[in-house]
Amino acid sequence: MAIGVPVRARAVLGSGVRRARREWQWWRAGGLQLRRAEPDGFGHLVAEHATPLFRTLSGLDDDLQRGKVVNLRLATARLDGLVLEPGQRLSFWYQVRRPTRRRGFVDGLVLDHGRLTAGTGGGLCQATNLLYWLTLHTPLEIAERWRHSYDVFPDSNRTQPFGSGATCAWPTLDLQVVNPTSARFRLALRVTETELVGQWWSDRPTGLSYQVYEAAHVIEPRPDGAFVRRNLLRRRTFDAHGSELADEVVAANEALMRYRPYLPSRAEAGPGTPEDVGRA
Repeated sequence: MAIGVPVRARAVLGSGVRRARREWQWWRAGGLQLRRAEPDGFGHLVAEHATPLFRTLSGLDDDLQRGKVVNLRLATARLDGLVLEPGQRLSFWYQVRRPTRRRGFVDGLVLDHGRLTAGTGGGLCQATNLLYWLTLHTPLEIAERWRHSYDVFPDSNRTQPFGSGATCAWPTLDLQVVNPTSARFRLALRVTETELVGQWWSDRPTGLSYQVYEAAHVIEPRPDGAFVRRNLLRRRTFDAHGSELADEVVAANEALMRYRPYLPSRAEAGPGTPEDVGRA
């Protein structure tokens, strides 16, 4: 007879430990009690972005995509209108809380070790993806972000650099944003029929603009036949006159590809091709 803690008990204990660690981190961080406010008084649009709710790539279950939209509506209802005062912190999971069926969350798309599957609350990473990208175009700072470990979808119709998102998993993988400025920022999120739309507004002009771009992009083969994709996300900051103030690395990404990439030959690529075109 095997001696030890049963599998289910270990899972419950592990879940409790992860929850306790996150609660401890929230307590230590402080400044998480955010209030809501109407748009009045936040007349300066700092950044906005929208992402499509539905993709037509093969392997995506339409029912799970519709479930994702249900989950996004519940999450955005908890986030829309929140105000970040100077020194405060926005934690995605602190605000959204655990996505359970009792709270109305349904099965949506979940990425489990590179495989698309169903899970309660699935699809919420679209919200953290958008919030991360949106925040990179503001003076707000990312205090916690987890990169995706797998690259699942080909680059067809990609409008943002690879690695520009942020994954989430309750309660371990959180996205947290801090306001280091003297201004107040209001988050606006909404789900339309076709898009998830996000905006950061402020009570004063920031006088800054940003360009987030990819550098050092490479796709490399592994001995087992899989491919690994790496890059750096960099951000340029400009003042109100268009003068560059900074050019910094904001993230380093690495992901195992779940599709075979198209790698052009040197002849196809032609002279002057940057180092970010990987080759087998």
